[in-house]
Amino acid sequence: MADKKGEKSIKPFRNAFFLTVVLLAAMLLPFAAAAQDNTFRLPAYEKLKLKNGLTVYLMVQREVPLVYVRAVFPAGAARDGNQSGLAWLTAESLTYGTRKMTKEQIEEKVEFLGASLTTIAMTEAAYLSSSFAAQDTDEMLSLLKSVVAEPVFDAKEINKRRTRMLAELKQAKEKPREVIGSYFSRFLFNDHPYGNPVKGTAEAVAALQPRDVQRFYAAHYNPEGTAIAIAGDFDLRKMRSKIRKLFSDWQPARQEIVAGAATFSRDAGTPTQAKVLLVNKPDATETTFLIGGPGITRNNEDYVAVQVVNTILGGRFTSWLNDELRVNSGLTYGASSYFTTYQQAGAFAISTFTQTATTTEAIDLAMKVYNRLHTEGPDPKTLSSARNYLKGQFPPRYETSGQLAGLLTDMFLYNFDQSFIDTFSQKVDELTPERAMEIIRKYFPRENLVFVLIGKADEIREKVSKYGEVTEKAIKQEGF
Repeated sequence: MADKKGEKSIKPFRNAFFLTVVLLAAMLLPFAAAAQDNTFRLPAYEKLKLKNGLTVYLMVQREVPLVYVRAVFPAGAARDGNQSGLAWLTAESLTYGTRKMTKEQIEEKVEFLGASLTTIAMTEAAYLSSSFAAQDTDEMLSLLKSVVAEPVFDAKEINKRRTRMLAELKQAKEKPREVIGSYFSRFLFNDHPYGNPVKGTAEAVAALQPRDVQRFYAAHYNPEGTAIAIAGDFDLRKMRSKIRKLFSDWQPARQEIVAGAATFSRDAGTPTQAKVLLVNKPDATETTFLIGGPGITRNNEDYVAVQVVNTILGGRFTSWLNDELRVNSGLTYGASSYFTTYQQAGAFAISTFTQTATTTEAIDLAMKVYNRLHTEGPDPKTLSSARNYLKGQFPPRYETSGQLAGLLTDMFLYNFDQSFIDTFSQKVDELTPERAMEIIRKYFPRENLVFVLIGKADEIREKVSKYGEVTEKAIKQEGF
């Protein structure tokens, strides 16, 4: 018989192998079912609200002995106010110790059980994600409750993380593709909270203190406005009882509200003229650029139709943009387009990069393709191909319990319901060439576009002025 020490050292490896096997099974089983039935529907789930305001989603998935947890908090960078990076630092600091466990004990427990635990903040919300073997449900749920409701925010760990954040911000400026999104959001949304850089700016992060993290947590991490989704192998009645027992005593913190955006204007990100932001990186050998404008909200009734059209423009490898800029002209290794969607606004962008000498050639070609979308639109054959592609790609997006848990919290955050899943294929099939043109005219911005370029300004400054009024800044300059 193995001694306790030996048993402890073996268990993580055993669990790691176990999780690998069941993860593969989790990926294959739902995909096979979806392949047999193209009308994918959301599995049954239960939604309940505790007396303290916490929303809970429970979805039983018995295929493999795993449980996934996803929590969403109204605590994204849009609520940073003038303390850029605070939401990011607060989210990461949740795991830096609780009333019951130190940071080291949390890490050891998660590793020992072969589980996972991550926390992160994005523009509009902060998230906690975890997965673990069904047999470890009680231990992990207790740990997660402590992380969510009882963090102590160790000052030493927070200061260490802040120092690393400053180094990461500096390093990121050396990689245009990592930071161009932040420049674009700020240029499009201006002073609106959606323009806040998620990881902050060096100047703002340097000033953050542990007490700021504590105040931000007290203001935005409360049961009211928070949702937790649990999907996987469990008994529904027992899980319902466990969650009520664990989380019912989590009460809102009584502390001052941190400055930050609570409501957002629907006209955010609507430029009144074409404009160019040129970010000078003197040692650049290529130009990275985004072209775009206002987009749509996540719960927009035409969300599915927009995705079909965008698939044609730049949403897949055989898209018009990639064909022209990569395959036919060789100006880049890849070109795409996408919509970033929020609660009250959104953004549309065309994205690619090219050698410095071919900057305007690539932009002009991208604009030619984009104009073709507006003037010609997709023919029936192209539209049919995009519809089939999107329907084929859709079920795999929600093939694991973890992905389903994420979908449930997205439904909560962005205020849409399961009809998005249940009617997806129907809405895709209903899109005709005539309706596609209506979608293009309504949601794909054509006037007053914004152009954000990172490259060698001395060689492209005069050339790009034809696209709009140019604003220039150095990439080493503070902020975005």
